[in-house]
Amino acid sequence: MGHTTAYFFIIVFALILLFVISFSMFIRRILINSSIRANNSNAIAKKLDKLIEQNEKIVSLLEKKD
Repeated sequence: MGHTTAYFFIIVFALILLFVISFSMFIRRILINSSIRANNSNAIAKKLDKLIEQNEKIVSLLEKKD
């Protein structure tokens, strides 16, 4: 009976440890993906700002031409 209880506690401890490791890796992956998305969003915003500036230059040149 003593060995069965010891094996049971070892299995339960191993499962808890596996859960903690898996959960921490899951949270880590979510944070990494969030960071990547934020960086991509910033890059897109910079490109849009550049396009807006170029568009404004074109519009001002066309207005001067008239």
